[in-house]
Amino acid sequence: MRKLMIAALMLLGTSAAFAGDSEPLKAILKAKTYADAETLLKTNLNQLVNDAEKAKAYNKLVDLAMEKVTKEQATITSNQMAKQFGQGKEVAYDTTGYNNALFDAINSAIACNEFDQKPNDSGKIKPKFESSNATRLYGLRANLINAGQAAGQKNDQATALKYFGMYVESAVNPLFRSIDHTKMPDQYLGEVARVAGVYAFQNKQMDLANKYVDVAMQDTAVYKDALNLKMYLMQQGLKSKADSLQYVETLKGLNAKDSKNDQIFATLVNMYGSLKMTAEQDKLIADKIAADPENSIAWALKGQNFMNTNKPEQAVECFKKAIIKDDKNVVVLTYLGFCLNAQAGSINGNKAEQQKLYKESQDYLEKARSLDPNREKANWSYPLYSVYYSLYGAADSRTKEMESLNK
Repeated sequence: MRKLMIAALMLLGTSAAFAGDSEPLKAILKAKTYADAETLLKTNLNQLVNDAEKAKAYNKLVDLAMEKVTKEQATITSNQMAKQFGQGKEVAYDTTGYNNALFDAINSAIACNEFDQKPNDSGKIKPKFESSNATRLYGLRANLINAGQAAGQKNDQATALKYFGMYVESAVNPLFRSIDHTKMPDQYLGEVARVAGVYAFQNKQMDLANKYVDVAMQDTAVYKDALNLKMYLMQQGLKSKADSLQYVETLKGLNAKDSKNDQIFATLVNMYGSLKMTAEQDKLIADKIAADPENSIAWALKGQNFMNTNKPEQAVECFKKAIIKDDKNVVVLTYLGFCLNAQAGSINGNKAEQQKLYKESQDYLEKARSLDPNREKANWSYPLYSVYYSLYGAADSRTKEMESLNK
């Protein structure tokens, strides 16, 4: 009797171990098109008996999408050969179908891998599809960039975001962790992530925008542009003082990590100013000058503070130090001329000294004019009018010219 019971248990165990696919999975595996298989999977996902079946079902989607990719890729390769060697004719291929199939293949492979990485009944993780899907898809990812660029040229922002976003998503997804990036570096990721961040912002998807820009910031080649975009994105979400204070803390963290970055420094200075955190602002500027005595941005910001508090003489001193390193900053040159005019206007009874200051102001303002003739960066025409009027009178042609510009 005992032997019969043991045999029965072994039989039950054997039948369970070798149980076949569930009926919902069989239906998915029999599907002939991606659309049919996808519909069946979405309808029956909760009917699949375990994670292994779900991984198998999603892998079927990958296979079906790859049939279309392989078909169109063959035509693309044939066209390239015909163009390069002059053998045969180039023929049209289904560009949209190819792009969509590639997107679907990668998207389905990512979903497949999520279930493929789940522990089996024995508590062990034994992925069946990760390696093969990573191998067949990784080299095709660059085509997502072409698809995104094509959509961007048509001003189809949503589609451009779809393809650029998938390029970034797939780059950071565990599906491709087995790829040796020393042999196959992802040289486009930083710039594509930055562009994807822009498209996400334009599509009002701020979470995605921040996610993609964070990826872009890991690439030293695009770090500066990505950082500027990151700070811009953060500024868009400032709706209260609490938001602004949180932004300040973020900037402080960035400044601590990248203390030589003038863009972070200047943004933090301006945020302190907008929040009327004068002591913090003054200390930040003082610390910057102590660490880098020739930093033009720090001196310019210090001069701007003096100018805003009606201390033109101190402002002039700071602006002159700022242009030692950067004598082509149109804004600083304009501020310098404006403050020299203010100094001159405050002098009573010493016309020679007054005229000397106006002449000095003229030199700086005319340089600003030469650098920025269309006043795109600074309105140098207003202080220059004051200079010409004071030095040459209302009837002078130079004065009249500036007068006409300021109307």
